[in-house]
Amino acid sequence: MGNLVVIGTQWGDEGKGKVVDLLAEQADIVVRFQGGHNAGHTLVIEDKVFKLSLLPSGIVREDKIAVIGNGVVLDPWELLKEIESVKSQGIKIDSTRLMIAENTCLILPYHKQLDQSREQATNKKIGTTGRGIGPAYEDKAGRRAIKVSDLNDTRLLKDRLKIAGEHHDFDQQDLLVELLEIRHEILQYVGPVAEWLNVQINSGKHIMFEGAQGSMLDVDHGTYPYVTSSNTLAGMASIGSGVPHNKIPNVLGITKAYTTRVGEGPMLTELTDDIGWHLAEKGGEKGTVTGRDRRCGWFDAPQVRKTCMLNGCTGIALMKIDVLDDLATIKICVDHNNGIPVYEEMSGWRTSTVGITKYSDLPVNAQLYVDKIEKLIYTEVVLISTGPERDQTIVLKDLF
Repeated sequence: MGNLVVIGTQWGDEGKGKVVDLLAEQADIVVRFQGGHNAGHTLVIEDKVFKLSLLPSGIVREDKIAVIGNGVVLDPWELLKEIESVKSQGIKIDSTRLMIAENTCLILPYHKQLDQSREQATNKKIGTTGRGIGPAYEDKAGRRAIKVSDLNDTRLLKDRLKIAGEHHDFDQQDLLVELLEIRHEILQYVGPVAEWLNVQINSGKHIMFEGAQGSMLDVDHGTYPYVTSSNTLAGMASIGSGVPHNKIPNVLGITKAYTTRVGEGPMLTELTDDIGWHLAEKGGEKGTVTGRDRRCGWFDAPQVRKTCMLNGCTGIALMKIDVLDDLATIKICVDHNNGIPVYEEMSGWRTSTVGITKYSDLPVNAQLYVDKIEKLIYTEVVLISTGPERDQTIVLKDLF
């Protein structure tokens, strides 16, 4: 058993939360390595629904350690609210269960203000969540970010705020006071994550790295400029945590059985007809963070084939196949011809797959659909989700 990265192969919202929760049983540590609280994971544990934006999904399992890596940009007030929310649902969170990398950069109020004012001021909207993620990454690259370790030293924090104040309009003294008010709550979780994770690996612990958003939102390889502000590919797990890439051999790509997207930007297989509405309605397609409706369309095989290549996927988890249960005909995009999707049609199965746990129990046409996807994306399907609950899953192969 080795270490594993779990990433989305589409535009996010593929169902990573469920898979990470399922795999957490086999891992000792779960690490978030990029993004901010613009990412959303929904977990259904028995009768409880957890909606997480910053905390790694492993936090809901009290025998696991959750880690926020240096590749994340962290809103400290949002983190504290999320911790209290999860605690109110009966989950213990303390410094033995949560660690934040000391070199993680903070999202501060002026980042949110800048993010929102930019989005409101243009007719060509990117579709950001307005939560300050982009401006925070800009400051990180511009070497004017505030890091969580800066909270340890009041004089240093003042100096860092002064540098930030040369680029942003905010009251430095007021923000200093606000940060000092919460610093001890944050600092109790802060530690040398990179060194600690490598020690854990050398002692035989198993780590799962949890991606946020999806591969098509990667700032380098996604549908630029309609992307997020970080690298969402599996390679970022190493950079965003401090664990060498050769210690992370397995990459599981989470892939929805159709395509969805939140926000602006191209989506070749988008459906605006009754079938698109049906997918959205049956799939409950609303963003976890924003509540925005997700655009829905047919499975785009060339797109997923590319992201599986970029990530080096060793297998994929095919999610929400049950959403297709009622369709008489299902289309798969098999090629892009000058920006026009080329489709092949398959017969649907017109029977419920909800809760099926054995591949052989899937309807024959559903099996043919899975086989077709495997051939088109050059990657093995190793898990199939047949519903939102953890036990509504077909596991075909050891995912680690």
